[in-house]
Amino acid sequence: MKHGAALLERLGDRLAGLRGRITPDAEMDKIIWFRAGGLADVLFQPADEDDLAAFLKAVPDDIPVTVVGVGSNLLVREGGVPGFVVRLSAKGFGEAEVVAPNRIRAGGAVPDKRVAAVALEAGIGGFHFYHGIPGSVGGALRMNAGANGVETRERVVEVRALDRQGKVHVLSNAEMGYAYRHSSAPAGLIFVSALFEGYAEDRDRIRAEMDAVQNHRETVQPIREKTGGSTFKNPEGSSAWKEIDKAGGRGLMIGGAQMSPMHCNFMINTGNATARDLEELGETVRARVLEASGIRLHWEIRRIGRFKPGREVQEFLGRLL
Repeated sequence: MKHGAALLERLGDRLAGLRGRITPDAEMDKIIWFRAGGLADVLFQPADEDDLAAFLKAVPDDIPVTVVGVGSNLLVREGGVPGFVVRLSAKGFGEAEVVAPNRIRAGGAVPDKRVAAVALEAGIGGFHFYHGIPGSVGGALRMNAGANGVETRERVVEVRALDRQGKVHVLSNAEMGYAYRHSSAPAGLIFVSALFEGYAEDRDRIRAEMDAVQNHRETVQPIREKTGGSTFKNPEGSSAWKEIDKAGGRGLMIGGAQMSPMHCNFMINTGNATARDLEELGETVRARVLEASGIRLHWEIRRIGRFKPGREVQEFLGRLL
């Protein structure tokens, strides 16, 4: 029996009455932008917040629950993801609206670009950077997504979330514990919506800022490739791409995975890369940078799931440097 079927059999009728979509042994490579990776034991797409709360209350604590967004900054290992993978539905969590002067409320599944578009239409400045981030609000809240000198933490007023037991929490900006590409909010929280605040600005200026963001992306990033965006966080006092370049990582390939010749902090699937190819390439680059400059690069791409037996990848390829 496959993992997903076995899990659903174990739970019996505990999931009865849920309105969302349940998919056992779901192909995660159809979701993530790398187009590689293993299966989720079970993928659940809740119909709305109440449905998500009912699901969380029904699933025992010993069964893992992993939340994913649009899959733009995600690597799923070949052995698949144990337990449930939750992906918020666009229908239940995909609304973005202006709720007060200069304030926007957006669901966790809203694409970042949609938030930027709503802000433009309403003449709210400060959201142009979202036009260049290919993720969704939930992921932006979790990792403090940023671009073009602006970060999510600068716009967040409060965040609505559900915990592992389905209880609602409302967190202030301070309670999110933001730092560079990081939030210290409890890992088990699922962000279902957020209230953002910008400032009044001329629409023509906002549009010009968004055009500049788009032009920058098209000029320096391999946005038409199968990529996960920025692979590593920028180390203090430097840029990840500069350190990778100095260590000879530009264009480096392992199997079908390559560090982009255009922007060497972008890892791309050239056509037939496996999840192992991608992670091994990343760890090879980390090892080279560590050896060349003494800098330990940290992954910005989120890696989830199990390794296939015999196909594990060690951090820094096991180098004790």
